[in-house]
Amino acid sequence: MSNDARKFPPEVFQLFDKYVHGQLSRRDFIDRAGALAIAGMSGAAVLDAMNPKFAQAQQIAPSDPRIRADYIEISTPGYGKMRGYLVKPAKVSKKLPAVLVVHENRGLNPHIEDIARRIALDDFIAFAPDALFPLGGYPGDEDKARELFQQLDQAKTREDFIAAAGYLRSADQANGKVGVVGFCYGGGIANFLATKIPDLDAAVPFYGSPPAPADAANIKAALLIHFAATDERINAAWPAYEEALKAAKVDYQAFTYPGTQHGFNNDTTPRFDKEAAALAWQRTISFFREHLRA
Repeated sequence: MSNDARKFPPEVFQLFDKYVHGQLSRRDFIDRAGALAIAGMSGAAVLDAMNPKFAQAQQIAPSDPRIRADYIEISTPGYGKMRGYLVKPAKVSKKLPAVLVVHENRGLNPHIEDIARRIALDDFIAFAPDALFPLGGYPGDEDKARELFQQLDQAKTREDFIAAAGYLRSADQANGKVGVVGFCYGGGIANFLATKIPDLDAAVPFYGSPPAPADAANIKAALLIHFAATDERINAAWPAYEEALKAAKVDYQAFTYPGTQHGFNNDTTPRFDKEAAALAWQRTISFFREHLRA
């Protein structure tokens, strides 16, 4: 867990989780966090500390000469078009496996773009679509992004993510193998895509909502599932999902990271846990290398 996180009691993380998922207003978070009297901090100061710090956490600069990054648009059946961030290694000598990167419930923010660049440096083609594109795209403000997200037609958005995975299968310089990694909302989309795309090769949901247990029978992809230890909202559904995966004989691995909060891989907030994130990421890249090589 980050040093900043240690000054916050568990109640603050629970409040923040409700806030980022639309179950608590900004005012309610500030009032309730302030009432906890954390080291003399006001509720507004607590919220500022919890919100993402993108610049400080960036690992790979967009201009890094080792990668080539572009924003592209693809045709989709839901909203008609989807815009995303396509990243490849600067030097490609052979066809590469492709990974669809699915953001949290704020759209394609700088953190997810950084994740896509990290994946590309491990010799994958990474494509991170922005579900908010039909509404103008990620607005540069996390609160506004969450508000916009609630206006999406999720049936159309999900159709567009299916199309994004299809685009990657035949993308230029791609080897035809496709995996998906997603975080929070994106973890739920990774689970969903595994039930809807028979030829998806691998899916890695980070603390994402599971599909209906009955849909597990449709999964052909190999799964690597990451859970935070302190994440009641997501973890409550795992026993039924795991039972369904076993019944359907799905190839899956699942790991729970002790002492972690929902969002532990996101290094822009105090929920970040450096050791757990490093281990989960190492497992993720190794998993993709195993299942996506031609």
